[in-house]
Amino acid sequence: MAFPTDFLWGGAVAANQCEGAYNADGKGIDIQDIMPRGIMGVPTAEPTADNLKLTAIDFYHRYKEDIALFAEMGFKVFRTSIAWSRIYPNGDDAEPNEAGLQFYDDLFDECRKYGIEPLVTISHYETPLHLAKTYNGWMSHELIGFYERYVRTIFTRYRDKVKYWLTFNEINSVLHEPLLSGGILTPKSELSLQDLYQACHHEFVASALATKIGHEIIPEAQIGCMILAMPTYPLTPAPDDMIAVMRAEHFNDFFGDMHVRGVYPGYMNRYFRENGIEIRATEEELRLLREHTVDFVSFSYYVSICEGAGGTAGGGNLLGGKKNPHLTASEWGWQIDPQGLRYVLNRYYDRWQKPLFIVENGLGAKDELVSDGAGGMTVADDYRIDYLNDHLVQVEEAIADGVPVMGYTTWGCIDLVSASTAQMSKRYGFIYVDRNDDGSGTLARYRKKSFHWYRDVIATNGGCLKRCVKESLIK
Repeated sequence: MAFPTDFLWGGAVAANQCEGAYNADGKGIDIQDIMPRGIMGVPTAEPTADNLKLTAIDFYHRYKEDIALFAEMGFKVFRTSIAWSRIYPNGDDAEPNEAGLQFYDDLFDECRKYGIEPLVTISHYETPLHLAKTYNGWMSHELIGFYERYVRTIFTRYRDKVKYWLTFNEINSVLHEPLLSGGILTPKSELSLQDLYQACHHEFVASALATKIGHEIIPEAQIGCMILAMPTYPLTPAPDDMIAVMRAEHFNDFFGDMHVRGVYPGYMNRYFRENGIEIRATEEELRLLREHTVDFVSFSYYVSICEGAGGTAGGGNLLGGKKNPHLTASEWGWQIDPQGLRYVLNRYYDRWQKPLFIVENGLGAKDELVSDGAGGMTVADDYRIDYLNDHLVQVEEAIADGVPVMGYTTWGCIDLVSASTAQMSKRYGFIYVDRNDDGSGTLARYRKKSFHWYRDVIATNGGCLKRCVKESLIK
């Protein structure tokens, strides 16, 4: 077995979790600037000093140093996002902010200097705060027009620098975290199903419109959707448990179906009927959805879940589910299931027949900075190496199964602020950043043991992977 010779190895970040410089060079305030506890606390009225994302890891000023480290590992691709409020500070401005446009010009130039392809998420949990306050985010149909102006601007500006684009990050999470995902300020407890699914429709239309515009402005571009993948297993083989699994997976499949097939599926039409949901959609919007589907499907994968009668409720990313008694979990309760990645790759390709791109996968853990024995500092993160190794072995198995996998970008390839908890101590990276949960630290960068491991994985195109699943991952 072997990875394709053109496999895109790399890493992923989001602007709001790494850039900092939250009000520099004309940038407007976005929703992350008032979420000092991530999804674990209530938003504040204004940015507050305890919000680590205001400075984050200062990637805005240190990107050249960091991209040089990515190049040292051999990255072929770097996934990042554009902060909408750097380009349009309020989101509905008539003209873009040139300083923001220039920053991403410089960032993409730096990537390409090393032969690294940028993979750019257009909207990654970074809705401008003005759009949230004035329009209630994606609850409003008006956001489609503001998003269209934004995408036309960035497609035109970066047409010669970026050929891989994602329209929305983890678009299915809007049902569960409407502020984070959809910029919707109304508390979730006050939102109806009608409200949430109408917001989804607005995002679907905006995504199809971006796909249409992208193909017009950059004919060679590849434009994909991005969903949060969470394969679901039955707690028992009881038929009722299997139906529970089917229903749970429908709520995630729906978002891929809309991007790949472009029509509302029958199972959702039934759900809408039975719950009094009437999607307000024009014929033009429905035609846009049908005619402008994505080129590939990208997804994040961290955990699998179980459904069925009984069982224990579990954590794990944003979508809940029940715990699998056969799996262990990370320090944050996210269950570890490498084989689930092979399963979801096969399942998604069987369903959609589109190339797939794994754009987030990784282990959040508490790392300890120690001496490297040569006068420097490092982290002996064998646990991260084991986790990533075992997941990559399953990617290779899926490729052998016949699944076309475009690439793999580990989440948080450099330590950054957690989206869910807004902590620095929940670390994912190959590069340790000296910053703590209280905001202290020098922001110095240190190569972890996994840095050298991933460099070797890329250099050998996966040839150095240990092709067995560690017993330590299974109870």
